[in-house]
Amino acid sequence: MKKNFILALLVILVAVASCSFTNKSFDNDDKDKFLLELISYVLEKGHYEPKEVNDSFSSNVFDDFIEVIDPTKRYFLQSDIDEFEKYRFMIDDEIRNTDITFFNVVYQRLMVRMQEAKEIYGDVLAQPFDYTIDETIEIDYDKQEFATSKKELKERWRKQLKYNTLNVFDNKIENQIADSEADLDVDAAYAFNEIPGSIDKVTTEEEAREVTKNTLDEFFDFVDDLERKDWFVQYLNTIVEEFDPHTFYFAPEEKEKFDIGMSGKFEGIGARLQKKPEGAKIVEIISGGPVWRDQSLEVGDQILKVGQEGEEPINIVGMRLEDAIKLIKGPEGTVVDLTVRKVDGTIETVSITRDVVELEESYAKSATIDAGENKYGLINLPKFYIDFENYAERNAATDVAKELERLKEAGAEGIILDLRDNGGGSLKTVVDMAGLFIKDGPIVQVRSSGQRKEVHEDKDERIQWDGPLVILVNELSASASEILAAAMQDYKRAVIIGSKQTFGKGTVQNIFPLDDIVRGNEHGDLGAIKLTTQKFYRINGGSTQLEGVKSDIVVPDRYSYIDLGERDQQNPLGWDKITAADYKVWDGYIDFEDAVKKSKERMAKNEQIKLIEENAKWLKEQQDENVISLNYDKYVSKEEEAKKRSEKFKSLRDYDSKLSFSSLNYEKELFTQDSVLREKRDRWHKDLARDIYVEEAVNVLKDLHKNNIKKKDGELASVNKG
Repeated sequence: MKKNFILALLVILVAVASCSFTNKSFDNDDKDKFLLELISYVLEKGHYEPKEVNDSFSSNVFDDFIEVIDPTKRYFLQSDIDEFEKYRFMIDDEIRNTDITFFNVVYQRLMVRMQEAKEIYGDVLAQPFDYTIDETIEIDYDKQEFATSKKELKERWRKQLKYNTLNVFDNKIENQIADSEADLDVDAAYAFNEIPGSIDKVTTEEEAREVTKNTLDEFFDFVDDLERKDWFVQYLNTIVEEFDPHTFYFAPEEKEKFDIGMSGKFEGIGARLQKKPEGAKIVEIISGGPVWRDQSLEVGDQILKVGQEGEEPINIVGMRLEDAIKLIKGPEGTVVDLTVRKVDGTIETVSITRDVVELEESYAKSATIDAGENKYGLINLPKFYIDFENYAERNAATDVAKELERLKEAGAEGIILDLRDNGGGSLKTVVDMAGLFIKDGPIVQVRSSGQRKEVHEDKDERIQWDGPLVILVNELSASASEILAAAMQDYKRAVIIGSKQTFGKGTVQNIFPLDDIVRGNEHGDLGAIKLTTQKFYRINGGSTQLEGVKSDIVVPDRYSYIDLGERDQQNPLGWDKITAADYKVWDGYIDFEDAVKKSKERMAKNEQIKLIEENAKWLKEQQDENVISLNYDKYVSKEEEAKKRSEKFKSLRDYDSKLSFSSLNYEKELFTQDSVLREKRDRWHKDLARDIYVEEAVNVLKDLHKNNIKKKDGELASVNKG
């Protein structure tokens, strides 16, 4: 049904757009204006809840675009804003008339102000800072006005740079005291005038300023690489995001990155790169990729030139990193010749055969849990991934099904599905995955604008896992994670443990390549738009929009008091409710509520949980601290106070659940060839052993298994669903 809806919407868009945009011409063949008109049209015709583009909309775009490009108010002057002000209520008219005057005026002024900023920070950092005077900086930039003069702006830069450098200076002082051969108290908080004479404060302060300058040089080097089109994409997305926080325009390069993120794979050499003045530096080698297999390159090597097989190499020194990566990546099976300066300084040419590189950290992974007399399984799912080109190739649902089979074979008596920090992904994968845990029935309801609801169901009566099930969530579990958690909660199929509520994203987005909408396009690749086209609802009829999924067992975490849900985003759609779907509560548990009650009683008495709650409140206090002293003595005193307070919470990392975690046999076999994978898994298992949420999930599984699972006839079905 969803596929039919997408096709129908695309047909409508294409049918009208073909007439509207074919042979449309602008002065100077202006692609920017064309994109503005095309995207505006798609938003109007395709968005779930299109907004009226009026003066109010215009004013919001005005404020938001200025904030996006100058969030700390360190570029524009108030006189610039006053000059821009005449466009505040004209942007809606510009959108209708495919006029981009407002963008052009702001962009051109920004380029001037950024060049001036380079001179400002260079001048400021050429002079030493006086950390003995008493002054503060306000870091809540929303409370600040724009500077009224260049003198005031420079003073703002001075305080910001002093603040940045103060932290570096303090760290350098601490390190020198720790490394000193003199008999110094490394735990003491020295006042500025009490810093031991063996430490050269003048040289240290100069070195700290140099660190700050190098950081800013790298930042502006990155900014210099940005082209006008990159800034225009920011402007387009300011307009687009007025409709809702998840509607987004992808420039061609960004669309490719999104696809890689969703599928977890790309065609290339398997190395992460960082731009450096001397070329592109290898900062990570992806396990299992061509570079990893070839073993001819290592982290720290710098790529200087890139040549396609049999062709003259191209020098990439000074090239935009994105452009260099385009040269390095390529189709599976082709060869790329890399001229590389090795870590030891030698220069050589290395030929690498490109291949499909899978980003292992994107995929589901599992572990067995030894809990004394019982053995359980844990599956961690970072996202609901999918290959848009080939669903059967690899997706989250089929991978989880495989892990369930492997855990069953390993003797798991209960399953923990960890969806913490899982921001969602494919709707199809979540429907298929939910079907692994129930016989059949509705999973989620979806409604398009002005349309009747659609019910997405699991129609396969086979069950992959019908034993005890616990799902872990937190405030960052969103979208598809919420669909799965909500369905399992409504069926009473799983116990949900985690935050008071999940993220609260109850909307569905579809990707529409803009090239597919336009006939006779002469503007090159137009990119794509991720468009909110539907809202989804629980099978009980309630929306997860804004409200999220409320856990059966609420456990505090570090995010408990920090604003980061859908309700804290700009322009979210509202909450509503529709009729419930026809479903029956799962009858596998004898006393579901008793297991939840016992867990809540354990949590109420748990000292570790109380400490987590206290830590969460303290983090909120730290976040709300917006006025910072630039006096060294006061700064150090505040830092020392925070350090003592944080010492109390270090025990959170020392917690030991006494549970033992192991990789499955198939993965252990991989360790013989992949030491990096073994190290990653060892680190993960150690983190799990310190995880009180996992420990409580195991306790709940024990309660469900011992008291609450009905005896079943026959063996569990062994089914690979996809």
